[in-house]
Amino acid sequence: MSDTLPLSDIGPEIAPDIAPDIASPKITGVPIRGDLTQGPIFKTLLLFSIPMLVGNIIQTLNGSINAIWVGRLIGESALAATTNANGIMFLLFAGVFGLGMATTVRVGQHFGARNVDAARRTFGSGLGFTLAFAVTVGAIGWLVAPGLLHLLATPHDSQAEALAYLRVVFVTMPLGALSMTLGMGMRGVGETRAPLYATVLTVALDIVFNPLLIRGYGPIPKLGIAGSALSSGLANLAGVMLQIGALYAKDLPLALRGAQLRYLLPLRAELSYILAKGLPMSGQMLLIASAQMVMIGLVNREGTDTVAAYGASMQLWNYLQMPAFAISSAVSAMVAQNIGAGNHQRVNDVTRAGMIGNVSMTGVFAALLVLGARPLSSLFLGSASPALPISSHIQYICTWSYVIMGASMIMGGTMRAYGVVIAPLIIQVVALYPVRLGFYFMLHPALGTNALWWSFPVATCISTTMTALYFWRGPWRAKRDKAYG
Repeated sequence: MSDTLPLSDIGPEIAPDIAPDIASPKITGVPIRGDLTQGPIFKTLLLFSIPMLVGNIIQTLNGSINAIWVGRLIGESALAATTNANGIMFLLFAGVFGLGMATTVRVGQHFGARNVDAARRTFGSGLGFTLAFAVTVGAIGWLVAPGLLHLLATPHDSQAEALAYLRVVFVTMPLGALSMTLGMGMRGVGETRAPLYATVLTVALDIVFNPLLIRGYGPIPKLGIAGSALSSGLANLAGVMLQIGALYAKDLPLALRGAQLRYLLPLRAELSYILAKGLPMSGQMLLIASAQMVMIGLVNREGTDTVAAYGASMQLWNYLQMPAFAISSAVSAMVAQNIGAGNHQRVNDVTRAGMIGNVSMTGVFAALLVLGARPLSSLFLGSASPALPISSHIQYICTWSYVIMGASMIMGGTMRAYGVVIAPLIIQVVALYPVRLGFYFMLHPALGTNALWWSFPVATCISTTMTALYFWRGPWRAKRDKAYG
């Protein structure tokens, strides 16, 4: 094997017209494509995070459009069936997300250290394990799907449709897991366009396939609600193929060739890191999901109009939190590469740029949401809905806290790149349960329904304060130089 990086990965100012060679185990001091350790920090961060932000928005819109297809073409019971099934799938993909994010961090660290072969080992291990995990879960899920729906107390008139939908989702789950892990791995080496293009293709095909497979057309059979699940599976297959094609067509550093394909069999050292760091991150996602379910249960006690108003607010908040999520993911990738390069001073600058980006983007989104609370809520509730003033009231109390939450996510993104995952998990537990629920139960007799809405910003402020204290004073700072060995 050669002792140099593929020349196709070296900047054009160094190797403009020379054919690529095979990968190196390690090289330092040479600028390579996807390098996030050099150049203007704020500009690099924005250019890196914007494709992720666009992709997240497109995916969320796709979910809304799919719900419209199912509700309009089949009916309310089918829509209720997909809601129950999607709740189960969110829990499963939370596990995949944690493993994928751990893979991104480790790939970024190796890549920042110019240890390209190690980055490939991590990428192959993460990809192979995630695929095996998804196939196993999909097979088990097919068998236990009826029991899961019974456990969720799925309405009787939706059970048959929910079972048909859920079983197809379980079968096609490996495609979605593979697409997610491919995209997250590529972001570790600075590639965001291919995952974005894959998302656009996936969403476009899903929108087209949904009505065709639900209703049937010509030689295409009528599959009903199962057709909606199959549509997503086929669209994910196209997205996977596009990302794999881009991996090799662009000659990205993570492209596995020849003997390197053995890296798809998870290696113990790499898998240990992925599991040790990925499972707590998955736990955070599951914790947030469980807290949302608890809050929904509390909101349900306040009446139908309040439930509808809260549902409309949640739809708007889904978009509001996207900038911070995209920026924090970009911060993790950039910080991971700088950790590998041993450039810890630049890490501080990346975090600072992330904070500025969050305040700028999330702050603008939040201001627009508050100013347009009534007309925006009416998109979901209708202009004459009695829930409309309730939704506007919720927006005035809660929306601003997402700017503060974004700051916590940026700090979390930096710590995540250093492998700090247990403390953020503990902070989430404290903020979402003792703080939020404690505030609600203590003040509900005095504040009534407002205790629910004020529990959001109170918990957010406490969580962000705890995160900031740990970020600036925590013991992990003394061990930063040992984050990449």
